[in-house]
Amino acid sequence: MHSPHDPYVRVRGAREHNLQDVNVDIPRDTLTVFTGVSGSGKSSLAFGTIYAEAQRRYFESVAPYARRLIHQVGAPAVGEITGLPPAV
Repeated sequence: MHSPHDPYVRVRGAREHNLQDVNVDIPRDTLTVFTGVSGSGKSSLAFGTIYAEAQRRYFESVAPYARRLIHQVGAPAVGEITGLPPAV
């Protein structure tokens, strides 16, 4: 378990779409860019894994009644993500 003030978002074991057990540490509060060839997993990591988990964490804080009205995606295929704040 990392400190709540960890300066990194740490992703361990990402397996969403074409990712194969990816581990990455991303600095918080900075602009980070993912680059690579088409099909290398940039969007799978950024949107399918990191953003999906941040959104899921946000929805956990919403009242159960309101949660029923919001379309939610399932939890991403990932071992662990730490240092990640909720996202709308």
